[in-house]
Amino acid sequence: MTDPVRKAIAQERHRVADLIDSLSPAQLATPSLCGAWTVQQVAGHLVAAVGTPPGAMLSAMVRSGFRLHRANARLAVTTAAQPAAALADALRRHATAGFRPPIVGYPGQLTDLQVHGQDMRRPLGLPHGLGLDHLRMSLDFLTGGRAVGFTPRRRLAGLRLEATDLDWAYGAGAVVSGPAEALMMAVTGRGSVLGEIDGPGVRVLAARIP
Repeated sequence: MTDPVRKAIAQERHRVADLIDSLSPAQLATPSLCGAWTVQQVAGHLVAAVGTPPGAMLSAMVRSGFRLHRANARLAVTTAAQPAAALADALRRHATAGFRPPIVGYPGQLTDLQVHGQDMRRPLGLPHGLGLDHLRMSLDFLTGGRAVGFTPRRRLAGLRLEATDLDWAYGAGAVVSGPAEALMMAVTGRGSVLGEIDGPGVRVLAARIP
């Protein structure tokens, strides 16, 4: 596999699988940073995104009134009913799956894995360091105009993002600076990381996070 984004996706799927295997039942039942989902349900979402048969996805869409977000939520909960070991095994088996989502493509898959991995780790107080090369790919994706479903374009209007641990910046306007991982989480609407970033643009960004 020579595509660096697909290689990163495979690495992150294995990384999340290792995380799942390491967690206790109480940790798996802990609320994540992602809405009302538990840590195990976030894992279910990541498995469903790559391991759901087409027929099951169509059925979920029909039951959800063809609302994609609702269908994904339904599939996440259903998939998460499996034992945690089965979820980890599925991520490893599908680590190199070649499916490319429309619009967001492979960078969207990588970003989904990185953001949701942190949704799982952060509430548990676990180390959540990500590779800076992977974070650069996700930051480029989130600011590249194709991050449909990840962040609304207006969220970044009039802001300049500057990573303090990576030679990366985007935009013009009020500065928001901080570690690349915290920037990624803030851009995708995780308000709990706002204390980890700095600059006059933080207040503007905070007002745009529901």
